[in-house]
Amino acid sequence: VVVMNTPAGNTVSTAEQAFTLLLGLARHLPQAHASMSAGQWDRKSFQGTELNGKTLGILGMGRIGGEVARRAIAFGMRVMAYDPYLSAGKARSLQVELIDRVEDLLPQVDFITLHLPMTEETKGILSEERLKLCRKGVKIVNCARGGLVSEAVLLKAIEAGQVGGAALDVFEEEPLVAEHPLRKSKRVILTPHLGASTAEAQESVGIEIAEAIRDYLTEGAVRNAVNIPSVDARTMAKLRPQIEFGFRLGRLLSQIAPPRCDRLTISYAGKIGEEDTTPITRSILKGFLFGAGGGEVNEVNAPKMAANLGLKLSETKQAEPGEYAELISVRAGQDGKESEVSGTFFGTSPHIVRINDQWMEARPEGFLLLMENKDRPGIVGWIGTLLGKHKVNIASMTLSRSAPGSKALSVLNLDSAPGDEVLKEMLADKDITSVKVVKI
Repeated sequence: VVVMNTPAGNTVSTAEQAFTLLLGLARHLPQAHASMSAGQWDRKSFQGTELNGKTLGILGMGRIGGEVARRAIAFGMRVMAYDPYLSAGKARSLQVELIDRVEDLLPQVDFITLHLPMTEETKGILSEERLKLCRKGVKIVNCARGGLVSEAVLLKAIEAGQVGGAALDVFEEEPLVAEHPLRKSKRVILTPHLGASTAEAQESVGIEIAEAIRDYLTEGAVRNAVNIPSVDARTMAKLRPQIEFGFRLGRLLSQIAPPRCDRLTISYAGKIGEEDTTPITRSILKGFLFGAGGGEVNEVNAPKMAANLGLKLSETKQAEPGEYAELISVRAGQDGKESEVSGTFFGTSPHIVRINDQWMEARPEGFLLLMENKDRPGIVGWIGTLLGKHKVNIASMTLSRSAPGSKALSVLNLDSAPGDEVLKEMLADKDITSVKVVKI
């Protein structure tokens, strides 16, 4: 059974909902209406602010974020955006300024609108600490996912005056309970998840799904399916281990690659180069874009999502085996900066065998601690002691170096992720140049 969805059907409606709430925040429209309905004529309490000349910060520049940006620019706003998956070229075409870190964007904007998927990385992205970085009186719109900002944290910031107001269409738990504290705040606008609730959106969704079903039944074309790519069952069964490994390679690369990559190159060498690698490529792409799309990205829509982000995909094959019977390599980069990972199978067991210019053997599972350091005696033992002190267990470990005394890379499989304070303690050692925790 093919299950299809309509990812673009409600794009404009949701973008318009976000922009409507933005205008409502700027001019206190719901509050002014409530005052009039109560028989009052109070002009002094509802002095607003123009959008023209203000700066809008957009977190997440997918389809909806892009539509919001177009409307903001039409209103004369300066638009700054955070999206580690959006290429610089795509940002230029949208006329937005890309910012590498959320912390660097927040102090520069007057309004913030959220258009991110809910993932482990994005949950609570507007934390209490980050809200303190914002301009005093910043106004926040969320039409994406409840939980991107904690409702308790947001309400506390509003009551303290750090956040000037918020407009929410989504909530951590829906429906919102009648006694929720947000309902009592005069500086909060609430709507009951109306992003896609327009006649046009429903019509667009209906037409889009009807056309998709027609194309599948008449031509065999599969568009926007959520459960299958266009690959026959025999190929899928044969390549399932490589497909699953490809997703992990993509996940790994996405967490070590430079931000805003505009190209992704996948290379197949050895016996895998003789196969139809389409499902593996799609799985790699899904893994690489997982942080951008969360549960919304799959093997079917990943190529389109990549195109929307300005990410160009290329693939090469080489049937002749090299050092390994089969090798899958994935490289991503932009402006001359690149990162690369490679993997192979030892029997039926997948292994990461390369990270950038270092060759090693590591299992692609759980949490990986990647540590670059100067090759010297004692550093490995010190790291083990440090992790043990913080109750972080090492499942396995592999070391790689170019030459004695040169740069070395340590890859540790951990049972749990060490906290930021542990990583800071590691970096206090002058011979450790970088540490990073990635989740496969």
